[in-house]
Amino acid sequence: MSTGENDTIADETVEAPVENSSTNRKQPFPQGFLDTISTGWAERPDTLPAPRAQAAYAERRRAAVSAAFPGKRLVIPAGSLKQRSNDTDYVFRAHSAFAHLTGWGSDAEPDSVLVFEPTDDGHDVTLYFRERADRTTTEFYADATVGEFWIGPRPSLDGVAADLQVATAHLHEFAPLDGELVLEEDESLTRFVSELRLIKDDFEIAEMRRAVEITARGFDDIIRELPAAVAHARGERVVEGVFHRRAREDGNGEGYDTIAASGPHACYLHWTRNDGTVIPGDLILVDAGVEADSLYTADITRTLPVSGTFTEVQRRVYETVREAADAALAAAKVGARFRDVHAAAMSVIAARTAEWGLLPVTAEEALDADKGGQHRRYMVHGTSHHLGIDVHDCAQARREMYYDGILTPGMVFTIEPGLYFQIDDLTVPAELRGIGVRIEDDILMTEDGPVNLSADIPRTADEVEAWMARLQR
Repeated sequence: MSTGENDTIADETVEAPVENSSTNRKQPFPQGFLDTISTGWAERPDTLPAPRAQAAYAERRRAAVSAAFPGKRLVIPAGSLKQRSNDTDYVFRAHSAFAHLTGWGSDAEPDSVLVFEPTDDGHDVTLYFRERADRTTTEFYADATVGEFWIGPRPSLDGVAADLQVATAHLHEFAPLDGELVLEEDESLTRFVSELRLIKDDFEIAEMRRAVEITARGFDDIIRELPAAVAHARGERVVEGVFHRRAREDGNGEGYDTIAASGPHACYLHWTRNDGTVIPGDLILVDAGVEADSLYTADITRTLPVSGTFTEVQRRVYETVREAADAALAAAKVGARFRDVHAAAMSVIAARTAEWGLLPVTAEEALDADKGGQHRRYMVHGTSHHLGIDVHDCAQARREMYYDGILTPGMVFTIEPGLYFQIDDLTVPAELRGIGVRIEDDILMTEDGPVNLSADIPRTADEVEAWMARLQR
C-alpha cells in the first residue's frame, strides 16, 4: 500500500471526527485543511445510466422469489468486507444470491441489503446501500474504508435505481424486524435461491460463454510462458501469475484460486500453494477459470506435458481420462439423472485400472455400490458440479434437485474426471507414481443435448501437443 492514513501531518492541527478510529496511525488534520476540504468541487454529473442488460433478468428472478414466499419479509444481504490483516481487507465480492437477484456484479457495494416487503399482491423490493457521502462530511476524506477520497467514487441512489431497475434507499433506513426470513439464516429461503440458479437464463448462458472464452485465452498465455515457468525456481507461481493477468485484464479476476500443479503436485486435488518447480518431462495440471464482471465463472482444467509431448505412460493415463470424460458427456442427456454422468466416467476408470492390474477386484466388483469403490483410490472426487455465479453453484440445493436431479435444458455443469497416482502410492507401478491428470470442461444442457462450451480448448493428447507446438514456435 503506497499511501497511509498518517500521511497528513502538520504542526497546528484540529482533530476531525473519524468513524472506526482505533489505530494510533491516524493523524489530526490541520485547521486550514478542515476549512477548505469541502469547497471547490465541481458539481457531480446527474446523468442517469441506461439499465444494464441483466436488470430485466434479475427482475424475473425476484418475481420468482416473491411468488414462493407470499406474506413474508425477505432479507438478502450482500455481505460485508472481510479482514485480511490488521486494517486491510480482501477485495469485496457480494453473496452470489444477492448478485443474482439484483444484477449487481463486481461493482456491488459492501453491506447492501435487498429487502422484499410483503404487500397484498406480492412484494415491494428495495435495495438499501450506503449512499455516497456528501463532500461536506468527514466520511468523504477521513474514512479509509468507504470515503471516496480513499476508494474512489461511490454510486448514488438514483444512479443504481436506474442501472438495476429497482427501488433504492439509504442503508440507515433499513431496520431488521422480527419474523423476517434472512438469507443464510432461514433454510427454506437459502435453499430456494440456490435452486433458482439450477436453470440458467439467456443472460447467464451468455456470460458463461464469455468467461470460457477469456479462460481459453488464459490457457494460451500459459503455454506461451511455459519456458519462463521452467526457468523459475517457483515456476508454478509463474503459471498462476500469467493466468491472473489475463483474468484481471479481461474479466473481474479468477473465480477461484488457480491450481498450477506440476509433477507430483498434480495428484493433490486442490493444490493452490503453487510454489513448486516446473520440470521438462513432467505434466502440469492447470485448473483455472476467469470470473466475468458479472461474477459468472468458467472452470476449466487441462493437463499439459511441460516438454510439449507426452511420454507413452503419460499418454496412456491422459487418454484414459479423456475416454472417461467422453463417456460422461455421452451420458449427459435430457431426462438423465445428474449422477448418471459420474457413473459413466467411473465405469471407464474402474475398467482401465482393473485392466492395468491396479485393483484387488474386478471392475464389476469395484463398481458395486455397497462393497466396491476400490478404483476411487485413484479418483476420489466427483465428476461434475453445477457451475455459474459460483464455481460450485447451487450448493444449498436439495439432494433430489442436485445429485439425484434430472438433467434439464439450461443447466450448466462441469465434466472433470481424473486419475491421480500419488508419488508414494505403492499400489501402482513406479512408472505411474507422481502422474496426475484431469480434464475438465464446462457443459451447457440444451434441448438437443449437451454442448461443450470449452470444446475449442484442445482436449485429446494429439490436439494438446499440436496446440503447444503452435504457440511455442
